[in-house]
Amino acid sequence: MKDIAELLGRIFVAFLFIYEALDAMVFFDKTKATMAVYGITWKPDLILTIVIIFLIFGAILVLIGYYAGFGAFLLILYWLPFTVIVYSFWDDPPEYQRLHALMFMRNLALCGGLLMLIANGAGKYSIKRLIYIMKLPK
Repeated sequence: MKDIAELLGRIFVAFLFIYEALDAMVFFDKTKATMAVYGITWKPDLILTIVIIFLIFGAILVLIGYYAGFGAFLLILYWLPFTVIVYSFWDDPPEYQRLHALMFMRNLALCGGLLMLIANGAGKYSIKRLIYIMKLPK
């Protein structure tokens, strides 16, 4: 059951970040405008393109379980700053503080899951393990 849970966890986490990347691509201009609202004005096209690459590459690595730790690291490089910038509940008006605090904690929990993936690896059902088991001839 542990192996199935690891696989499902990787799938759920990867789909979240794939969706995030697709949303950023489809609504590229709106995402840039949102970045400007949060004070990110230095080369927004470059930053957003790098973010999309990190999200897609990291999510695919997590999904297939090949260098999943590196993929999780790429996702944390995006998700942690995103969480601190967007859900800075300590600076929000009182009517938004509770909601943003909940979102902040939810995103921190996702970072914790990514850190556990880095620490424990992808598990039994991963491409990396499949390659290791097959031991292809040279």
